[in-house]
Amino acid sequence: MSETQTKVIQGRTGPWEMVLGLEVHAQVASNAKLFSGAAVGAGAAPNAQVSLVDAAMPGMLPVINRHCVEQAIKTGLGLKAQINEWSRFDRKNYFYPDLPQGYQISQFKDPIVGEGEVIVERDDGSIFTVRIERLHLEQDAGKLLHDQDPNATFVDLNRSGTALMEIVSRPDMRSPEEAAAYVKKLRTILIYLGTCDGDMEKGNLRADVNVSVCRPGDYEKFRATGDFSHLGTRCEIKNVNSFRFIQQAIEFEARRQIEILEDGGKIDQETRLFDPNKGETRSMRSKEDAMDYRYFPEPDLLPLTLDPAWIKRIEAELPELPDAKKARLQSQYGLTAYDAGVLIIEQARADFYEAAAKGRDAKLVANWVTNDLAARLTAGGIDIQDSPIPPAAIAELVQLIEEGVISSKIAKDVFERMWNGEGAASEIVEKQGLKQVSDTGALESIIDALIAANPGQAAAVKEKPQAIGWFVGQVMKETGGKANPGVINQLLKSKLGL
Repeated sequence: MSETQTKVIQGRTGPWEMVLGLEVHAQVASNAKLFSGAAVGAGAAPNAQVSLVDAAMPGMLPVINRHCVEQAIKTGLGLKAQINEWSRFDRKNYFYPDLPQGYQISQFKDPIVGEGEVIVERDDGSIFTVRIERLHLEQDAGKLLHDQDPNATFVDLNRSGTALMEIVSRPDMRSPEEAAAYVKKLRTILIYLGTCDGDMEKGNLRADVNVSVCRPGDYEKFRATGDFSHLGTRCEIKNVNSFRFIQQAIEFEARRQIEILEDGGKIDQETRLFDPNKGETRSMRSKEDAMDYRYFPEPDLLPLTLDPAWIKRIEAELPELPDAKKARLQSQYGLTAYDAGVLIIEQARADFYEAAAKGRDAKLVANWVTNDLAARLTAGGIDIQDSPIPPAAIAELVQLIEEGVISSKIAKDVFERMWNGEGAASEIVEKQGLKQVSDTGALESIIDALIAANPGQAAAVKEKPQAIGWFVGQVMKETGGKANPGVINQLLKSKLGL
């Protein structure tokens, strides 16, 4: 297992390195909120999903949602993390207009999930490990609407009280690419577990990115001693909700900090926002430390004590996770690490593949699912579970190729017709007369005529065997692309004495 790959930025005064840690907020997949029975879901009218608890009406007391606790445990197990049998909730005190109580119920010193790890693969196939410091449960705030009136801001509390899992990493990432790869892997794990839908566009998965810069060698001192003084002052970029924006925000922020330091300035610890239109970060507020939030135990909730037998039951019911599925696809279907990795990125894609690959050429099915079908689905903005071509249809198409009924080239035409709703693969082949010509007698006649008409070309092939491709092309032309390439090559080699 390789270590992180450090990105070095050359400044005016020498090289710099970036150090990155992420706090990922994942909305818990639940029909109700963390401390109330109010519904959770997008699309409702403003303030239509707000209970008296969510609105912080006097005398209203929170009641923990057991399902949300189970989802947090499941996520912790999926991250190979320590599940704490005793945890508690705390009040995090701060004021914001969309936070009705004036505080957030969260977890501080005693989270439900402790240390874990995520093994991440880079684009080049190498891997690195990101350590998880903690996962804790907390309630989300509401949302401010600035575009409803030119002179006023409105508050929508539908999201207030929705359960979030905050997954805090160690500062183990050293480049924008590694940070994005980590969030991709984390998102995949959560979707496989069914604990978060991973919808970044709706804000159901978003990242707070902590960026600092240091000189070469300082990070190694930090890892050896655990002393954060070896690292630069960090700035936190709030609520970044796309992989591309994560990379852009890190790149800009690291260079911004380097310029300040090289001009003799110092970095202020602060919270910043990323403006995707300008590709830059801007200051939001000074970054608070824990003491500024005046944490204290939530007086309206007892500590959370988990039954070890319940944790074991949850663990026994965990689904097959991405890394295990990738290994199985490689061993069971003989796929390469690359093909298996592409398939498991989305659980639905892996399920589609397995349904299509039963009894078929596994590699050929993988090619169709990850290339032709994936390209069509992406162009149409269609999820694979909604594909107009089901797994059985891909399996039938591959079977026709395997049996030599059609060539791979003809199969592409058949696939396009299938996509356009012209019927099943076998029906299209029959109706359009696309069956591959494998009749040796018919092909021999064509080849004999070609050799007789092109003696010079035939002689050249004997001197340069790769020139046989010219004859293959001519036969395909004569048969309208329907000739079996394997049979053509066999006959040509025999006729030309190769």
